[in-house]
Parts: sequence; C-alpha cells; structure tokens
Amino acid sequence: MAVYLDSSDSYDNHLVSQFKKRKVISDGDNGSLACSFMCLPTLQASDYFMEPSLSELITRELMDPGYCARVQNFTVGRYGYGNVRFFGETDVRWLDLDHIVKFRRHEIVVYEDETVKPSVGKGLNKAAEVTLILQKDSSTEKLKLSAEKQGAEFISFDLSRKEWKFSVQHFSRFGLSDDEEDDVMMDDADVDVREREQVTMNDDDGSDLDEGSPLTDSRLLSHSLPSHLGLDPVRMKEMRMMMFSPEEEDDDAELDNLNGTCSHHRPLHGSKSVQRSSPLTIRKTPLALLEYNPGSFASSDNGSILLSQQNKGVPLTITKVQGFKLEIKETPVTKSYSKNIVDAGLLMGRSFGIAWGPNNLLIHCGSVGDSNKSPHLSSTISLEKVGTDNVVRDENNKIREELIGLCFDSPLSYHKEINFETNEFIVDSYKLKARKLVFNRLDLSHVCRQYIGIIEKQLEVPGLSSSARVMLMHQVFVWELINVLFSSKESSIEADVAALPLIRRAEFSVLLQESVCHRVQDEISSLNDSKDLQQLFLLLTGRQIDAAVELSASRGDVRLACLLTQAGGSTVNRIDIDRQLDLWKTNSLDFGFIEKDRIRLFELLAGNIHGALGEMDIDWKRFLGLLMWYHLQPASDLTSIFQTYQHLLEDGRAPYPVPVYIDEKLVMDNISWSPGNRFDLAYYLMILHSNEGRDVTNIHMLKTMFSAFASTHDPLDHHMIWHQRAVLEAVGTFSCDDLHVLDMGFVSQLLNLGHCHWAIYVVLHMSHRDDYPYLQASVIREILFQYCETWSAQENQRQFIVDLGVPSAWLHEALAVYHAYIGNSFKALEHYLGCGFWQKAHSTFITSVAHSLFMSGKQSEILRLATSMEDHKSEIENWDLGAGIFITFYSLKSSLKEDDSMTELVSLQDKNDACRKFFSRLKGSLAFWEGRLPIDARRVYAKMAEEISDLLVADPGEGSTTEVKLDCFNTIFDSPIPQDLLSSHLQSAISHFTLHLTEAAS
Repeated sequence: MAVYLDSSDSYDNHLVSQFKKRKVISDGDNGSLACSFMCLPTLQASDYFMEPSLSELITRELMDPGYCARVQNFTVGRYGYGNVRFFGETDVRWLDLDHIVKFRRHEIVVYEDETVKPSVGKGLNKAAEVTLILQKDSSTEKLKLSAEKQGAEFISFDLSRKEWKFSVQHFSRFGLSDDEEDDVMMDDADVDVREREQVTMNDDDGSDLDEGSPLTDSRLLSHSLPSHLGLDPVRMKEMRMMMFSPEEEDDDAELDNLNGTCSHHRPLHGSKSVQRSSPLTIRKTPLALLEYNPGSFASSDNGSILLSQQNKGVPLTITKVQGFKLEIKETPVTKSYSKNIVDAGLLMGRSFGIAWGPNNLLIHCGSVGDSNKSPHLSSTISLEKVGTDNVVRDENNKIREELIGLCFDSPLSYHKEINFETNEFIVDSYKLKARKLVFNRLDLSHVCRQYIGIIEKQLEVPGLSSSARVMLMHQVFVWELINVLFSSKESSIEADVAALPLIRRAEFSVLLQESVCHRVQDEISSLNDSKDLQQLFLLLTGRQIDAAVELSASRGDVRLACLLTQAGGSTVNRIDIDRQLDLWKTNSLDFGFIEKDRIRLFELLAGNIHGALGEMDIDWKRFLGLLMWYHLQPASDLTSIFQTYQHLLEDGRAPYPVPVYIDEKLVMDNISWSPGNRFDLAYYLMILHSNEGRDVTNIHMLKTMFSAFASTHDPLDHHMIWHQRAVLEAVGTFSCDDLHVLDMGFVSQLLNLGHCHWAIYVVLHMSHRDDYPYLQASVIREILFQYCETWSAQENQRQFIVDLGVPSAWLHEALAVYHAYIGNSFKALEHYLGCGFWQKAHSTFITSVAHSLFMSGKQSEILRLATSMEDHKSEIENWDLGAGIFITFYSLKSSLKEDDSMTELVSLQDKNDACRKFFSRLKGSLAFWEGRLPIDARRVYAKMAEEISDLLVADPGEGSTTEVKLDCFNTIFDSPIPQDLLSSHLQSAISHFTLHLTEAAS
C-alpha cells in the first residue's frame, strides 16, 4: 500500500496511527521513505506527550533524512506530572517511550529495567533537565537537600506553579520517596484561597482534564473510606488507577456522572492540555514524632540510671525525622487560638510533658536556647542531651582522658589532702561525717600555688582550643589574685606592719600589669610605626614605662622621655603638669600646634584619666590600673582603690567589669549580658577584699559571684569555682550556708562523668542548714540509688565511698534495689540481709530464691540464709509460714532419718503428730503467699511433703499399731501432695487396712 502525505489533519492522523502500529510498507517507490518512518519512536499513552511531536518528527524526517538520529532538546512528559528535556542531540530512533520513560507521583524513572539500559551517554541515559510537578506546597531547602542526596543538581522551585527543576547526568530513578514526601511536604491547610477557587471553577466548567492526573474532587475524597481510615485518599486513588483496568475506571466515571459529579475525559491527541493547580487533599492529623538531636551536646556512656533507665530487654527505638512544623505569623488568630493547631502537648494528651530525663536528657518540642530562631509550632518531640563535659573536650570536640584527670581528679585529690574538720550527725541511727576545709592564711600561698600548678599542667595538654587556653590563663589569674588579696604577708616578709598594705598593693600592681600585657601588645601591633604617640599611650595603659621611655628616646623626643620616667610617681610632678596644662588653657594657647595624642599623654601624666581616655574604649582591668597608677595617691591601699572604682562604676564613669569570655570576645553567640547582670569573678574578689573586717555579707552578691557565668561561659561548669569558694570560706573571708546551687551543679557535673565517689565527697562538704537537717543524707542516698550501676562496677569507687564514712547499710540497700530491678534475686537477697531489711529479704527468699536453691540441691545454702534471718524473726511477719518452714523441714527430715536413741521422736505417734503439724504449716504457707509463689516454689512444697511422707511410712517406729499406721496415711492424704503422687501411698494404706481386717477377723 503506497502512502502519500497530505496537509490535511485527517490524513496526518492516519499517518500517525499507521506508523505507531509499525505496519510494514512494501511499496517500491516509497520503500526507502517507509523504512525511515519505521524507526520513529512510539508513545501510545494518551496522557504522555513528546516534543517534537510525532507529526513534527515525520515532517522533519521528510525534509532532512536522518533527523531522528539527532533531535535537539528532545522532551518527554506526562500531563500533571512533569517532563524531562534531554540536552543536546538525542537519537530517538526505535525508542519505545511507553516502557522507557515513566512519570509517577513526584518521581521519574528512565529505563526501569536495568538489563536494557544503555551505557551513560547512549539513548536516553544522558544528561537532562527534569521538571516535576509537586502536589502540595513544599520547602525549597528540603528539595535542594533531596536533589543533592540523589546526585542531581537543584535548579529552581516555582512555588506558584509547584514546579521542581533539577538536572541529572544520567538516569535511574529521581524524585521523592515516601519518607521524603513526609519530610518535605507541609500541611495543606495553608493552600491559598485563590487556588481553591480556581479548582472549583475548573470543575464547574467541566474542562477536559487528564484522567491519569492525580487531581480529584476534594469534596468526594473527604467522605471516602481511606480518609476515615487515616490514609491519603489521593494516593489510594492513584493505586487503584494503576491496579485496575481503564474499563473499570470508565464504569466508575459513569457512576460518578449518575451521582452528579464532574466526569473527567481524556484529552484528544494534539489538543491543548488544561493545566490545573495542585489538588486539595484531606488534611491529615500530624503524628507526634520522636527525634534525637545531639547537636553540640556530646553524649558519654556513664551507665544506666536505676529505675529511670530504659528497659534493658526492650531497646528504645528512636526515629530521626523532621516532623511537622508551622511558622507562627502575626495575625489576630495567633494571639488566641492558632497555637493549639499542632501543639505537641495537646497532640499526645496527658501522656506527654516537657521535662528532664535521665543523664541530662531534655525532652521538649521546638528549639532550645536560640532566641534568633523564628518562633514556630511543632509536633516534633526532640530528645537532646545537655553536655556537661565541654571542659574536658579538645578543639576537635573529643573527650581527653588526661583533661578529666586534671580538671576533676587532681584538684579534688589535693583538696582531700588539705586539713579539714568533721561534724558528726546521726540520720536514722546511722552516723555521717560532714566535712569542712579549714586552714589559716599563712598556708594560702602554698594552696594557691598547688592549684596553679594543676592548671599549668592542663595548659600543656596538646589540642586545646585557643578559647580554652584563655580561660585557663584567667583561672591562673584568679588564684594569683586570691593569693595577693587574702594571704598573710607577715611570715614571708619581715617588714613593718604599716608597710604591709603597700606590699600587697605592689603585688597587685605587678599582677594587674601582667594580666593586661597581651591586650596592650595586640593593640600596638595593629598600629602603624608612625603613630608613636599612640603607642606610647597604650604602653602607659599597661604600665610598661620602660618600653615607653625607650621608644620615646629612640624617636628623639628626650623631654617626653624624661616626663615618662616620672609617670605614676610623686604627686608633685602630677600637680606641675596639671598646672602647666591649666596655664596653656588660661592663656588661650592654640593647641592646634600640639598633637592631640601628646595632649592625651600630658593629661594622663597629670592624673586626669578621663580627659586622657576621651572616647577611647578600654577594658576594665586597664582602667583600674590607670586609676591606681596615675590618678590616686601612690600610697593608697587596695581598699581605697577598689572603692573608688566601685563609686565610678555606680556613677557610670568606669567600664563594666564584664566576665573574661565577654571581655576577650571568646564567645559572641547566645550570650545575653546587661549592665549589672553579672561581673567577672576577679571584680567580686576585689569587693570581698574591700568589705573584709566590716561584717558586710551580701548573700545576693555571693550567689552571683559563685555562679558559673562569673568565670566561664558554660553555665554547667563548676569544677574550679567550687574549689575557689571552699578556699575562700576556709580562710574566713565569708561565711554562707546558702550556696547549694554551686554544690549541686558540681555534683551533677561529676555524676555525668561517672565520678560518683567524688560527687559524694562534694556533698559531704555542703553547708549544714537547720531547716534542712537531712539534706546531705538525702542527696547521698539518691546518688547511691540512681548511679548504683556505675559505682558498684568499680571497686575503687566503692571503697572510697566506704572510707568517707557512708554507712555500708546504704550501699547494701542501693545494691539490693538495683539487683532486684535487673532480676538478680540472689544478689538482691544478700544485700537486703546486709542492710538489715529483714522483711524484704524474707519475701525475696520465699518468692524468688529458696525454690531455686532447693531444686539445685543446695541444702547448706538454704540453711545459711534461713538461719541468718532466724535471729530477727521477731521483725519478720509470718516467719513460720516462710523461711521457718525450710528450717523445720530439714530438722524434721533429720529426725525421721536418725535412730530412735538419737531423737526425741521415738514413737510413730510422735512422728505422725510432728508431720501433721508440718503439713498444716505447708498448707498455711501456700494459702498466705497465694499468687506470689511461682510454679517452681509450689513444686518444692510438694517435694518436701513427699519426702516427709516417704520417711513417715518407711520406719514404723517403736510401739506402732495398725491404727497408728492408718492414721499416718490420713496425715499423708491431708498433705499438699499432687493427686498423681498419692497412688503409691493409697495402695500401701489399702494393704495395711486389709491386714488390719484380717487380724481383727482372726
């Protein structure tokens, strides 16, 4: 059949259908042309399209033979799902596009069958741009992340059209998985009202829609079965379309028409497709999710916590997912009701609460500690472990064992070596010895040097961050300041008593000069060499007078050098320079001929520090130095210096003594500081020195002084400030019994590192309070119980706790509860006996231990445990129905086995009476314990009754008669022996009864 091309649409459609079916054309004249048409790609699915279209490919193949082997930017797509555009030239000959390219919900698959996939760059396995139409609003950041995970390159995301574009280098499957859809897709409750109206208008107009499109009527789906089952009705409809034939779909469509719903027709080939907006799906209730976010908080395995740890047999499954979040917008609804939309607490009901868990685990929803984040409502429940071990981590955030020893073990070990006094008090008949550090100020210098030596060893540890080194140097400064301000100078220096304040001032001046030296050098290094006057001024702020004189002389300014040599000296020189400046001002001297920096130097030498500083920002330590070196009298003592600075600070004329981490700009994020909020620990030490001897105790100042923020930016680090508090209190600088926050903070830090023994040591140093007399005992017992697994596993910790004077009964009680919790009844019983909990030990013995030992034949072990409780049977309820039964059993068994001369049970009647009493106690015990006895324990009771019964009838005894023997069988039949075991005794009873009748008849 010859084929002739015509421009008419009907014949063009005929050509398309013919070549789709690949009919063989054998016309001689048009054979070569027909052969070229046979290689055209095929695409029979009506909801798919390609560009160029099939008719365009035929036309271009006629005009340019071989065009199908080099099609530029070949595109294949599916209406409502997306398209893929292949870069460059593509060979589309012989391609079966129905099997090669498949678009599904939020994904594209090219060459699903890996066996027919060509190599990269061949066929359609080449670089391309993919456009997917998403069915819901989505997050651009999550789409970028999803593209990167799949090896694709994100291009754009059009929120209005919901088109996600990305490029790939080759093909397999690209798009969103089911899990990623849950992470990326947001709740459709915020779909724009305009889009709803557009969808409604399209439905009412009855426009031609794509049957394969996921678009569907939300009103119909809202009453469908999947929505009532909590499923996605749109996805269920897609699954039905894939699983059932089109004929069945047509039947469903007709049924929809009968019900008054809008029918969906397939678009004609070549007609324009109606592009609809995203469908309105049924709102799904967000499920509460469980998420574990370590963040910057690293976790360390410190063992499990008793009674608050997870069940060891059932591991906790933690799913790491994003969850549902809704940004809060400032609308009238927000202020009243919108916060209830996805609130995690309301979502989970009374089963959820935001609280602290074991091992510093914080359970919450939302963000913690970051005020910069925009507020949002979330159904995600986060589990974050708050790190308390940052002080022992290096610059790579790894825990260093040597830092643990130097930060905690070494200081506490030295603290234990210092003299202390004990205060013994009684708690529940147990004695506990509280400790308090005591030594005089003559030994303070030695103590401070020891602590400084420990810190210097920390500085030698490799891998420390620069901020950690600065903080350690500040700790050295604090210890040296404590030594200067509070140590006794009388023994070390033979000097007049009146000279001692000057000696202390000189030492403080040197210390202050050394502490600000690095700041001076850093600022000088940032200046040009030509700014020598500014360099001189900076050198004077650090009291580096020798360097300033040398610099001035080297620049040829000898007169200024001479003035600098007298800086901070006699007040006469200050008065002369100040008078000269006043004369210049009085005589209206034109200061334009003198450098401003030189005038500043003169002002500083005259003692006018505010005039010299001007608008210059300076740290508080150098300002204090300027006040002491150039403004006040050279003979001023430290008390007057500190008080003068404090007055200037109150007047707003002195810089605030901010903590070192703010002063040195070590931490800039998440630090909120306001004037008067908190100051540096060194400033508080100066105030403490000023108030000495005046009996002025400011509790609020002490609490702020010994808070973690006074010395470090880590609010959970108390490892060194606790020692400083103890030393200052020991030498009598202050006395306060309300600093338990500091004690408990340090205790918590030690416990999270697994140092339970040192935590108890710290608790014993807590101040005693009359309103909480048993505070120390309660805290120690809580530590023993909650961290039993940790301290009991290390013999050195356990012995250390015993050496501290902690009652051994408390240790046994904690171990008993712990072993009972993990199911080790044998060890739990031993520790219950050790702590004298006789009733609990007795219950454990009867319900969990005795039957196991009996079945194992360990008679001696049963007797040992039972006799150890027998001396305290008066404290045990129903002793005779418990462990006393086993003692009676072994005693009765021994009596029945022994000869008549060796036992009190001589006659059979006596034996029968004893056995009857024993069986009665067995039955009473079974009735008393009831369901608390396991099956094995009941079997043991039956075994004991059986053994006693066998011994009872084995030896008739002295003076036994038939009546007595028959009475013995009555006793046996009344014992708690199973019925299947009584058959042998029943036969014996019948034999004895027959013999009795025979004797009676004769």
